Amino acid sequence: MIVLMLDRTASRTALLIATYRARATEAPTPLIHDPWAHDLAGPEGEALAEKLDAVLRDRELWVAVRTAYFDEHVTFWTRAKAQAPQVVILGAGFDTRAARLATEGVRFFEVDHPASQREKRAKLERLSGYPMDAATFVECDFEHDDFLTRLVERGFSLTAPALILWEGVTPYLHEPAIRKTLRRVAEGCHPSTVLLFDHFLKRIVEPNHTPKDGATRNFVEELGERFVFGTNDPLPMLVEEGFRHVRSVSFDEACLSLTGTYERAREFRFQRIVLASRTRPDGSMGL
Repeated sequence: MIVLMLDRTASRTALLIATYRARATEAPTPLIHDPWAHDLAGPEGEALAEKLDAVLRDRELWVAVRTAYFDEHVTFWTRAKAQAPQVVILGAGFDTRAARLATEGVRFFEVDHPASQREKRAKLERLSGYPMDAATFVECDFEHDDFLTRLVERGFSLTAPALILWEGVTPYLHEPAIRKTLRRVAEGCHPSTVLLFDHFLKRIVEPNHTPKDGATRNFVEELGERFVFGTNDPLPMLVEEGFRHVRSVSFDEACLSLTGTYERAREFRFQRIVLASRTRPDGSMGL
């Protein structure tokens, strides 16, 4: 999921997220089903998750809610309305949606740093039954390459709508890099393209964070990655970069919609999910 890695190796947080997807899949009433997450995470991912469990609660539910929310939008845009014949996963990490949510006539692209993508492909090739042709793999060093140019080189069409997923990425990018990506989507893609992403609130990124937020920051920094961006209101930035239809939901709202439950004590009140597009698609979900 992460595209900015301080040591230029494959992301350890990608292993961590895969572990929580595996746990969520094995829950008594699962929100998601990812049969490959356990093997992708491996013992290293489980060891990392056990360390984070000691820092914060509700990690499994947090990942399950985010994954399920993104999954629902992929299903809607590619199947219900057939408005997105292309799905792009930016900073794909160990994402398996191309295999899990494959739809006839829809092409999936996975864009990631070469180090992360090499590790993922090596892991996938060892998994029994994983369809290696489910996605078109696009190597991109986000610090130096233009992701849209890389996509076009691999067959992405700028004249067809797309759903672009940007999950678990923005906290690790500085604002200029985020703005550049937003601008490229708004200006370079089909007007009906929809961008779905998540972002942290300022409280977990800024120096005056709470002790638990600080512990989370320290944990991620020990993995060689670092939180650098958070915003309490992404709307001004989205408008400035060309988007005109924006829907923002909290994790509590997403969790309530998916599970029918709300608990004030849950510890994932540091992040929101945003759906943005230049034009309002007919019958759009969430816009």
